[in-house]
Amino acid sequence: MTKPLQARAPALVIWALGLTQIIGYGTLYYSFSALAPSMALDFGWSEEWVYGALSASLLMSGLVAPISGSWADRFGAARVMVWGSIAAALSLVACALAPNGVTFVAGLVAMEVSSGFVLYTTAFAALAQIAGQGAQRSITHLTLIAGFASTIFWPLTAMLHEFLSWREVYLAFAALTLAVCLPVHAWLAAQGKGTGAARLSETIEDAPLVPPGQEQWAQIVMLLGFALLGFMSSAVLVHMIPMLASLGLGAAGVFVTTLFGPAQVLSRLINMQFGKGLSQPALGVVAASLMPLALIVLVTTAPLLPGAAAFALLFGLGSGLSSIVSGTLPLALFGRVGYGRRMGSISSARLIVSSFAPVVFAVVAGAITTPATLWMVAGAGALSALCFGLIWQRYSRRGPA
Repeated sequence: MTKPLQARAPALVIWALGLTQIIGYGTLYYSFSALAPSMALDFGWSEEWVYGALSASLLMSGLVAPISGSWADRFGAARVMVWGSIAAALSLVACALAPNGVTFVAGLVAMEVSSGFVLYTTAFAALAQIAGQGAQRSITHLTLIAGFASTIFWPLTAMLHEFLSWREVYLAFAALTLAVCLPVHAWLAAQGKGTGAARLSETIEDAPLVPPGQEQWAQIVMLLGFALLGFMSSAVLVHMIPMLASLGLGAAGVFVTTLFGPAQVLSRLINMQFGKGLSQPALGVVAASLMPLALIVLVTTAPLLPGAAAFALLFGLGSGLSSIVSGTLPLALFGRVGYGRRMGSISSARLIVSSFAPVVFAVVAGAITTPATLWMVAGAGALSALCFGLIWQRYSRRGPA
């Protein structure tokens, strides 16, 4: 009799999913910034219009995210990822073959919507359904692997674009999705049959931290915390290079940005080694506190390079931990039943708020000064830490999750 997937090859599952996350984030998200100038030139647009189309696409993705989470609970996350892989490949092809700007935007919307069916939201749900009691640890390992997506695909996209047009790059990425991601997700779906919601209801491993009757309060506070965290992250990351330049860093700002990615990976390594006894609400407080602290360091030390480097490291550490917390905190608070739906709600809150954050930051920074704007963004981050702190204080009596 074939052993269940959980007992046979948990490491293989994590590595396989990690590979699809690297490809998914690399092709559907990180490649865009390298190709946007050529897209704008091709359609006769300004780059601001191209990024505006991306913001609109992210907004649509946020509105659809709860559907992907509910389908993951109902049909199994791996099965949803199979169809998501097909949709992602087709949307890349649609963008590549778009004859005009209108059809390009339609393809871009389809691309970002399909990402909700193949990236973290659904991948975390797949691990919750497959890994059982080891889901939280598996999520941490998965984020560590996927953290290399930007490190790989920013230079890879730039290298390909030296020889290929942006349309041909997207066609190559569509082929990569069909050749690698689709077979992996199909394998997981075939191996993981029977890990649906009905089975989960019979095998809850530990009582969730939130007792019956308090789910609504905890859900609202958690979503508010993640929405504020998403606002801060999106506002800073999109404007990082011009923001550092306006603070007097000049060309050194480009060097500072290179510290962000390694810091994200470092945070996940540190959490794997030393965070075993830390509850997930407490980890949420740490993640949400590091990012506003980074902004405070930047504002108070600019234009000194060491202060800017400390900002990039602290912000990267907080960002890396927040990726883990977005998957592990709802699992610890509410358990595995309905986990996909809750992940969809978190993704929706973050994406909707994140789609407006770059525009809000630009408008406010144009009306006042960059340092004053950063103080306001740091305030949003502090409110996020407060939300997670309230959850920690209220549900810490059960100890580590």
